[in-house]
Amino acid sequence: MCDRDEIAEWNRNGKRDWSLNRRQFAAAAALGALSACTTSEASGESLVEEMVSVTTPDGVMDAFVVRPVSGKHPAVITWPDIAGLRDAFKLMARRLAGQGHTVLVANPYYRSVPAPQFADFAEFLANNGFETVSPWRDHLTADAIMRDARDMVRWLDAQPYVDTARGVGTNGYCMGGPFTVFTAAARPDRVHGAASFHGGALVVPESPQSPHTMLADTQARYLFAIARNDDQKDPGVKTALREAADSAGRPAEIEVYPADHGWTVPDSPAYAKEPAERAWARMSSLFQPL
Repeated sequence: MCDRDEIAEWNRNGKRDWSLNRRQFAAAAALGALSACTTSEASGESLVEEMVSVTTPDGVMDAFVVRPVSGKHPAVITWPDIAGLRDAFKLMARRLAGQGHTVLVANPYYRSVPAPQFADFAEFLANNGFETVSPWRDHLTADAIMRDARDMVRWLDAQPYVDTARGVGTNGYCMGGPFTVFTAAARPDRVHGAASFHGGALVVPESPQSPHTMLADTQARYLFAIARNDDQKDPGVKTALREAADSAGRPAEIEVYPADHGWTVPDSPAYAKEPAERAWARMSSLFQPL
């Protein structure tokens, strides 16, 4: 989980290693905001993007969708980290769309406030982010996320550019990690692949809705990419996930990466390019057979 002590340690040690520097990152984000049609640098694929509204039993979620300009493509639902839907996640969504997916990035805090809540993780830290989001996070129960997931899948399946003959994937970061399991459990008929990156609260023994116990309610393949400092704090998580996946008969790649919590998100204090790229490659492989 993201916590204040880890953030303070990262900042003291200067572990900020973005693939884009802050000026380049801001410029890329601004370019995306100026045009509804962009091009993926990785694939050369032209992309279409927009903010959309997804109606749920709890209100209307604002979300970001990006897709190749032509054809039908399998869908992926992205759950951001604790700082919410922002430019860093739009950039990652564009990259994934360039690989041939329709990507829908949730605003997990829509019940409380529209996105973006913070421009980047630095603003989250500078504006008492932990205290600010605490009441918003109270709404994010397993049942609430499952309601959201059902309606996000429903919304995606209604779009003419989504290939409904293919499965749906989901990826989640930090607090969004367990949301991938909830999503797979909400629509086991549609969600075929789930990737959790430095996910928190994946194993909560005292909870009847601990994500690891819900693997048996799903039909997905899994990637659990665990941060080394998270593993140091609770080394039993990887073992519990392995035992749960094996018991449920769910294929699962479970690995502790040589990087700290947040290493996959480009505006995170812990971003580490080499292990982030390796984790991205494993996710790409997971989503290929959707």
